[in-house]
Amino acid sequence: MLKYPNMRILVLTHYYPPEIGAPQARLSEMALSWKNQGHAITVLTGFPNHPTGIIPEKYKGKFFAAETENGMTVWRHWLYATPNEGFIRRTLNHLSFMFTSVLFSLFRGEKPDAILVSSPTLFSVISAYVMSVFRQTPFIFEVRDLWPGIFIELGILKNRFLIAVLECLELFLYKKAAHVVTVTEGFKKNLVSRGISENKISVITNGADLNKFFPVPEKPAERKEWGIPENVFLASYIGAHGMSHGLASILDAANMLQLKKEPIHFLFVGEGSEKEKCINKAEKLKLKNVTFLGGQPKEKIPSFYQLSDLCLVSLRSIPGFKSFIPSKMFEMMACGKPVLGAVEGEAADILTRSKGAIVVPPENSGAIAEHIVTLKDNPLKLSEMGKNASHFVIEHYNREKLALKYLDVFKTVSRKSPL
Repeated sequence: MLKYPNMRILVLTHYYPPEIGAPQARLSEMALSWKNQGHAITVLTGFPNHPTGIIPEKYKGKFFAAETENGMTVWRHWLYATPNEGFIRRTLNHLSFMFTSVLFSLFRGEKPDAILVSSPTLFSVISAYVMSVFRQTPFIFEVRDLWPGIFIELGILKNRFLIAVLECLELFLYKKAAHVVTVTEGFKKNLVSRGISENKISVITNGADLNKFFPVPEKPAERKEWGIPENVFLASYIGAHGMSHGLASILDAANMLQLKKEPIHFLFVGEGSEKEKCINKAEKLKLKNVTFLGGQPKEKIPSFYQLSDLCLVSLRSIPGFKSFIPSKMFEMMACGKPVLGAVEGEAADILTRSKGAIVVPPENSGAIAEHIVTLKDNPLKLSEMGKNASHFVIEHYNREKLALKYLDVFKTVSRKSPL
């Protein structure tokens, strides 16, 4: 990696801690790494409200707040707060941040050397483009979702005129970006097939912060604290409960195993638009082998991995998800936990290569149930998988190394040259 003069990097993101989630973890941990390398980091984000839609009391009545966190400047802006459910309300949430970020911070602070914008939707990217034009600063477009493509496949977007407008806007922003960073090879192939130059795209995957996620001895007493039986095999799903994740198939697997009276318990930790549906389904099936917990602070997540005998990763059986890589799987493996992945495509390839996971077809409840039983009955294999998983992440998906790789991208677009 090249050495750089200190850069001023502006990170524009709709999601940021204290909110919990994959984009929040990725950007905050990478930004901290860049700061520790001597660069000046400013984060431009909204008032925290995801996924509950509740803004903390200290921000009530405000339109803007400037803070310092971990030696980085954080500018927070008013937005229309809403729970993570309902397409129209969530769209308004993103639109409002697009407007307030430009209104309050277009010319705030020193001119950055580069702008990084991460996309859950295109609205934040529009903000970055406007800032790039007015501040005469290049921007990097980080693609974590192929938006709007995935919403078309999920059946959320159906209006052909709206789809055409959004796809034109999407391609316009890709072309205006100084560089594009995707989190999967599949996303890169998609963009190249649509006319974006391969030389303009870098792939920097998700990974795990190895200072937070690492193998430690299990503390069985904590199971009792959360109402989980201590003498059962615990399979856990920890993460967002959204329409993308195919959690109904895991509940169907839990039902099959309950009928067979297998000593297996399922733990669900997190929030999301499908959480209530999942709870209702469990109640309808009268599942006694399932525990639901709400979203937990990021610092508690490793302890939930350690409570688990097996961690679960799942996605819907939709073609577009073949290019997705759930970031949670890197954290699970970093903690030395074996994984059962109901996924296909790129995520399935990574899990298979790790030798720390078993892969089954998405939304196949029978296969999920069968392989959980098989692993429960083979503790030596489980232990070996856990060790393989940890070593694999250390070697290939250390977030600190990925953050340093990102600095090479900043070098290509920054107004400053390497030393």
